[in-house]
Amino acid sequence: MVALIDYGSGNLRSVQKACERVGMRVKVTQSGEDIKSADRLILPGVGSFDDSMVTLEKLKLLSSIRSFIKSARPYLGICLGMQILFERSEEGRQVKGLGVFEGVVKKFMPAGGIKVPHMGWNRVARPSRPVDTSERLFKGIADGSFFYFCHSYYPEPKDDSISALTCSYGLDFAAMVCRGNTFGVQFHPEKSQELGLQVLRNFAEL
Repeated sequence: MVALIDYGSGNLRSVQKACERVGMRVKVTQSGEDIKSADRLILPGVGSFDDSMVTLEKLKLLSSIRSFIKSARPYLGICLGMQILFERSEEGRQVKGLGVFEGVVKKFMPAGGIKVPHMGWNRVARPSRPVDTSERLFKGIADGSFFYFCHSYYPEPKDDSISALTCSYGLDFAAMVCRGNTFGVQFHPEKSQELGLQVLRNFAEL
């Protein structure tokens, strides 16, 4: 069973439908007990860093999420669900993230002709130094493939070795991070057509 956390995220239903399309049995939940008993956990996200962390705290889910990740079961954070894995964000200066990964989430600066938010299709690339665990989530997907993005902030990991995919938008930023069975993607698999479904299919097979 895949626990899909409902904390007011705007793209919850589209993520649920995409997961079910690739054969996952999904339980949309706000329960720590459901997270505890799940085989996999997905945290989607569209919205504010501060508001999302405050909502997760009010729902008393933060300790359940941290415990799940420590258990080494597969976790997938999508967009904001990836960003809150980090210590803090320039969007949310008063609220700390989960701190699973060291680093800061930074805001794109509208310079050099780029528009903020970064919205639409863009290429992702594997780094010259491959991250072995990332290949399990990106199995069957060619380097340079296009995925759909919609975000104004991007993660800057302190440990560059967790950056499994990069994307170029005014600068090169981490489009996927991973360590063990903990994955975060800045793009939206549920909006990325067949390649996005392949990412979810690979996650289901972990």
